[in-house]
Amino acid sequence: MASRDKYRSRRNRSRVRELFWQEWDPIGVNTALEAQDEYDRYADKAYVMLMEEGRSAGEIANYLYYISSEYMGLGESQKLKNLAVAVADKLISLRSSFEAETKGAF
Repeated sequence: MASRDKYRSRRNRSRVRELFWQEWDPIGVNTALEAQDEYDRYADKAYVMLMEEGRSAGEIANYLYYISSEYMGLGESQKLKNLAVAVADKLISLRSSFEAETKGAF
């Protein structure tokens, strides 16, 4: 059972990484194949926030906004806030499918 959970977690995390790559992309690198792993650590952290910590969309959006505005140094902007909120909302909408996969049997 643990190995199944591990594979489900990997699939779910892959979906989150793809969401970040396609839709978050605050530094605009998603056309450069060599940068495909650019957002993986942030996606993994957001996945943990979502599934293990039960964080809200607002908390995840705050995390994404902090990463882009402060950690990446892009500065404060409404565009980055809106992007963080939109991606956090999409991530929250995935929670139920992730939970169903986790609880469901193969």
